[in-house]
Amino acid sequence: MAQRWRRRRGAVVVAGLVAGVCAGACGCSGGGADADDARAGDPVALLHGAADTLVRAGTSKARTSMEMATGGTRVTIRGQGVYDYRRQLGELKVLLPQDPAGTSEHRPITELLAPGALFMKNRGAGVPADKWVRVETATLSDGNLVTGGVTDPFAAAEVLRGTRTATYVGRTELAGTAVRHYRGTADLTMAARGASAGGRGSLRAAARGFATARVPFDVYLDDEGRIRKVRHRFSFVNGRQEEAVAVASTTLLYDFGAPVDVRLPASGDIYAGRIAED
Repeated sequence: MAQRWRRRRGAVVVAGLVAGVCAGACGCSGGGADADDARAGDPVALLHGAADTLVRAGTSKARTSMEMATGGTRVTIRGQGVYDYRRQLGELKVLLPQDPAGTSEHRPITELLAPGALFMKNRGAGVPADKWVRVETATLSDGNLVTGGVTDPFAAAEVLRGTRTATYVGRTELAGTAVRHYRGTADLTMAARGASAGGRGSLRAAARGFATARVPFDVYLDDEGRIRKVRHRFSFVNGRQEEAVAVASTTLLYDFGAPVDVRLPASGDIYAGRIAED
């Protein structure tokens, strides 16, 4: 009984986060590729290994944005923080948008990302300000690719393990860094099979829970093969609405090698009471 309650409570907490915001508020193609760029290689094989390249890079800073469109309303949730790819641990400050009338400010939510788990502080919904909420990501219908308001940076990279088709678009520049642009489609079921042990359950949940397991993406790699920017387009079925929500999740990675010290909450700091539904 306790296990079932924890799973239901976690789903309520996170689904309420994004569903409440929503309530308030393409296939592979190519072109313009530089034929002289010998480093383009086989795009599919290259992208299958993009997550492993991040592990070798160690750490970075990250910025995220998640745009959702439903019922003619578009909202954006933004995050910023750091990530350790070897330990698969990250910390992000997540800023929810203002209410449509622009009269309500939301305090940033602190999110700690860990293999198989999401911790949130300043969640609201009756949770004391000094307590954390813990959610098992494999119990969420999207594996927490969407409902936490950010896509875990390493999970965003692991989605590319499921790349089925990809086209090299060409070279460009991103924030002063030369990058190569690829466009393609990934399959979440395939990504889950190739994922790390910590990410496998979440990607399996997403493959089952999204409106489609196929995820169009654009990704930009630097000359060391590290992801500098990746944009996924998800189709998310919100439990409070019948129509699918179009979600575009963008992750920017920079300042590789930055110091990262993520410490997960002690058990006594995790809230065990009832979570109010938003």
